[in-house]
Amino acid sequence: MEGMVKKYQQKFRKVRDETKRWDELQSRLLSQFRNASSIIERLQAIQNSKNYGTLKCIDGIGDAVLRKQMESLETILLSLKKTLKEFHGIVLSLEKIVRDGRQLVKGGSVKLTMKQLQQRIGVKPSLADCLDGLSLLHEMHQSEYLLKSSVVSALSTLTLKPSASDLGALHQLLVDQPNIPKEEVQFIFDIVFAEEIC
Repeated sequence: MEGMVKKYQQKFRKVRDETKRWDELQSRLLSQFRNASSIIERLQAIQNSKNYGTLKCIDGIGDAVLRKQMESLETILLSLKKTLKEFHGIVLSLEKIVRDGRQLVKGGSVKLTMKQLQQRIGVKPSLADCLDGLSLLHEMHQSEYLLKSSVVSALSTLTLKPSASDLGALHQLLVDQPNIPKEEVQFIFDIVFAEEIC
């Protein structure tokens, strides 16, 4: 039993590494989103010739500026999609860790009872704690990935009809990561690594 708990703790170390990578991607995503939002907010002003002052005497300046901004926006949207792909890679990695974790319990020669799954040795977590924790962390990150994908899709739509309040609300959704409550994630890691905390 103790050996299995150690194997689960190794899996949780992999999960911790993935969540660190997630946080790095989160910073990148927020930066990309802010850059895209800035361009989207400027599009209406760029299309109004009154905003060019004396520069409007330069033939085609408005079109050239608009074209450049749209090219920049397209580049940022592609970067956002690449970042989302990396988030999806983390979700798939977490899914595999959960699957492997379930296999640890099912794959043994002896079928474990519910009582054995819930048994604790000192401050070590039970096998049920480990399985539930892995599943919950995967579900949180998968839900958050789906939310991020929806927000990025909505950003593309806002290009046609920009709204500062909508952009602000979408940005706040990305910042908050409502599907990954930090305290709950920390609580799961505290249970699994309780002996290291003591």
